[in-house]
Amino acid sequence: MAKLTVKDLNVRGKRVFMRVDYNVPLEEKDGQMVITDDTRIKETLPTLRLLIEQGAKMVLAAHLGRPKGKREPSMSLRPVAEKLADLLGCSVAFVDDCIGEKVEKTVGIMKPGDVLLLENMRFYKEEEANDLGFAEKLASVADIYVNDAFGAAHRAHASTEGIARVISKRGGPCAAGLLMERELKFLGDELENPARPFVVILGGAKVSDKITVIDRLLEKADSILIGGAMAYTFRLAQGHKTGKSLVEPDKTDVAKSALEKANECGVNFLLPADDVIAVPVKTDKLDKKGKPVVEYQNVRVNNEMDCPEDAAGLDIGPETVKAYSDEVSRAKTILWNGPMGLFEDKRFAEGTFAVARAVAEVTQKGAKSIIGGGDSVKALNKAKLGDKVTFMSTGGGASLEFLEGKELPGVAALSER
Repeated sequence: MAKLTVKDLNVRGKRVFMRVDYNVPLEEKDGQMVITDDTRIKETLPTLRLLIEQGAKMVLAAHLGRPKGKREPSMSLRPVAEKLADLLGCSVAFVDDCIGEKVEKTVGIMKPGDVLLLENMRFYKEEEANDLGFAEKLASVADIYVNDAFGAAHRAHASTEGIARVISKRGGPCAAGLLMERELKFLGDELENPARPFVVILGGAKVSDKITVIDRLLEKADSILIGGAMAYTFRLAQGHKTGKSLVEPDKTDVAKSALEKANECGVNFLLPADDVIAVPVKTDKLDKKGKPVVEYQNVRVNNEMDCPEDAAGLDIGPETVKAYSDEVSRAKTILWNGPMGLFEDKRFAEGTFAVARAVAEVTQKGAKSIIGGGDSVKALNKAKLGDKVTFMSTGGGASLEFLEGKELPGVAALSER
């Protein structure tokens, strides 16, 4: 993709407004908000170090959570500024706002190589509304715009799209960061003409979330392996009973047409031959989001295509694991998006972890493996195999939309090279 990148810029002494994805998980410990996974912060370090070394004045912008346009202390980016300072090994200033006099004064006294992190963009409802006036206020402290937040590039927000329009209109460059450049390379260029066999692994809960991706990849893939709850919509479409499994009855026609298209295109479309099932029992306990906690009883392998009435399918079974691992072992290019089961519960994690091991193994032998963000990345990290694959995307929804062939507003707004 011929977009301007940070490597094309002259930033010495210039104010660089850089959009980053610091939407990191936080937990309260001893009255303080603590970051539990700093991966997204670490991913931006190469771009930051390059621009700092070249003498830019770095103004960083991000969002955290969904404060819905209100100040929410638990969603402040202050802990992120402290963590970033540790990782960068230099001081990072923090302003408890993202527009206004305080920001202007702080930027006004910055020296080349200084770093400033602004407060959560989403404390203002104008951010998600892509309000032009708000974008202009953000742009007032910038000469150059850099977007390194692929995970937010599918949103047309003021800090991802509006500000880029404002800066480019006045002749300023808008460039992709190094992370953004890698995302576009692996999810775009590398999958345009993949080395064959090209194996796609798709999991997760809903066929409806992935159907456009399935449709698009049926034209490119040699094999598509289906796991996760979405497999049960395909089973239902084939006339099988799905018990209490998560299923989309209104999407069976979509599943049928995908199976027909696979047949027409000569794509090896694999569905689970067995699964791990359990009886779900609602309890009086509530999870962190206030939803009833479900306990799973009588966990067992089911070799039938029909699921018992009182049970739900929660992972692929051993026979499917072997078939999928064999298919992966022959691949030269692999794209994986979505887990094979409820991997957060170790009783239903083996399918996902076994596929992860197969992907890691074939990658070590020279295959190219691209992990399309979200839960697939979490699963690989949990299996301690994150460093054994070619590329892990930082974008969940953005990865899917990009794979669907949609134009991402945050990418479209960047300058052409």
